[in-house]
Amino acid sequence: MLSSDVINSISTAFSVFAMGNNFVRLLGGLWVTIWIALVSVAFSIVLGFGFGILMTFKNRAVKIICRIYLEIMRIMPQMVLLFVMYYGLTRSMGISLSGETASILVFTLWGTAEMGDLVRGSLESVPKHQYESGKAVGLTDRQIFMYIIIPQTLQSLIPLSMNLITRMIKTTSLVVFVGVIEVVKIGQQIVESNRLTIPTASIAVYFVIFMMYFFVCWLLSLAARYIEKRQKR
Repeated sequence: MLSSDVINSISTAFSVFAMGNNFVRLLGGLWVTIWIALVSVAFSIVLGFGFGILMTFKNRAVKIICRIYLEIMRIMPQMVLLFVMYYGLTRSMGISLSGETASILVFTLWGTAEMGDLVRGSLESVPKHQYESGKAVGLTDRQIFMYIIIPQTLQSLIPLSMNLITRMIKTTSLVVFVGVIEVVKIGQQIVESNRLTIPTASIAVYFVIFMMYFFVCWLLSLAARYIEKRQKR
């Protein structure tokens, strides 16, 4: 059983949401987070599909370039990429970019690499006899690719891409470091503005932020499971 002091401390912490429009502000910050993630995911899916096809080319130079890009995006921390994009390249080249735009560019570059590798794996997982069967019935290479390979690739790719989308949503919390006013930044502002009156406000604020991230990612997880079950029928 929790003591009365602990219960009072927790209730006092959550009273921060009864003041002003703090909870509405957090929801607005969450929308900024989701919006950045959704736009980045949309670009990543389109560009990643092309990048994945490019990675299957037999040309050695193309393979090397694609592999270097993929490894750089995987090895380089997203925070470093954000700093390089927002404080480095844009400032040195005299380009003015908002924090949101810089964040979308970075997450798109990262997402394109990761999505491309998923597409490559899905394309290469299609059995070779599918190509041979298509040629046997008189289909051209383009028809085989469009009507046989692509549908099977998408079938295996959709559940895998859900995991990447979840990772991108969680990683968007880093955009606070380039001045984007998203859910974590707003949470910090609420905690700081109530530091003297409600010292325990951070407990409630960061718990609510955690639950927001959990709820969004949980919905995506449910969607991925639903898609997998539909595909197995």
